[in-house]
Amino acid sequence: MNSFKLFFFSLSLLLLASCGSGNQKPSSLFSIELEGNPNKINQGATIGVSIKNIKNKNIEKTTYFMDGKELPIADGKINFSVPKLGNKVLKANITYEGTTVEVTKKLKVLASKAPEIYTYTILNEYPHDTGAYTQGLEFHNDTLYEGTGKKGRSFLRKFDYKTGKVYQQVDLDKTYFGEGITILNDKIYQLTWRSGVGFIYNLKDMKKLDNFQYGESREGWGLTNDGTKLYKSDGTEKIWILNPDTMQEEDHIEIASNKSLFADTNELEYVDGKIYANVYQKPGVMIIDAKSGAIEGVVNFGGLSDKVTKTENWIDTDNVLNGIAYHPTRKTFFVTGKDWDKLFEVQIEKK
Repeated sequence: MNSFKLFFFSLSLLLLASCGSGNQKPSSLFSIELEGNPNKINQGATIGVSIKNIKNKNIEKTTYFMDGKELPIADGKINFSVPKLGNKVLKANITYEGTTVEVTKKLKVLASKAPEIYTYTILNEYPHDTGAYTQGLEFHNDTLYEGTGKKGRSFLRKFDYKTGKVYQQVDLDKTYFGEGITILNDKIYQLTWRSGVGFIYNLKDMKKLDNFQYGESREGWGLTNDGTKLYKSDGTEKIWILNPDTMQEEDHIEIASNKSLFADTNELEYVDGKIYANVYQKPGVMIIDAKSGAIEGVVNFGGLSDKVTKTENWIDTDNVLNGIAYHPTRKTFFVTGKDWDKLFEVQIEKK
């Protein structure tokens, strides 16, 4: 009996050893080595790449991929001309001894150059409701639509921007904290902050048609559209791209400068392939390429809040710049802030 147990134990060890040698993790055999060992790479950069062959295997072929597309190699270097920025995974498919395995390396792909600086010229000043905690602002024809926040005073309204006269208003239930809005295909879309739900209204009479649930996106912040798709920010570095028919999050871009990824993207406005985005609690607006996520410019609206009358309840960190709308006929931007008493028509220009 003891001899049988010893035989069985020895056989088990042999089987385990055999299985272990045939099922080694690819990372124990190979790793991706980049010149300078960076964890951040600028879009379009060309960097030397190699495979560290830990066990001295006979490598027959290596192919590199990112976002499902093969990256060509020339003279041992990869060109990172990928279409979208953000958190990425560089994959290497390595064929050796008749077997192909995959190893990976996490990278951040950032913008190729620093954003340009823009400033503004005030063209006109108009009245704005100091009870409107502005979260979304958008023109349809010559009428301005606004969505506001704070529980108990969140609403959706349309009004005459020249006089402040309200044409129609829909108040949200007191349990909701309203957020960004956009108008597409004769419908108004409105987000809420942390409730995980948004609302769809008929543009003509502002009657609610439906609700929609968020997908992977964490919260509701800003909302805009390019005439076909919706773009939704959620307080992270991501802007989600939604199908307006299904409200499914079909894709996303990640916002990046040439130095880092950037979160806190708030109210959004899409104009000619660019997304103009308020920066939460900052007097600035980013100009973002809607395809890649690159921050191409930053508009410094510093000093604008000094022209606003501050009430006794004013809190500088709360009553910040927020709300940007483009008037396609006038070709100007309209900006305001949370509970500001003024709406500014401005021309944005390179500094």
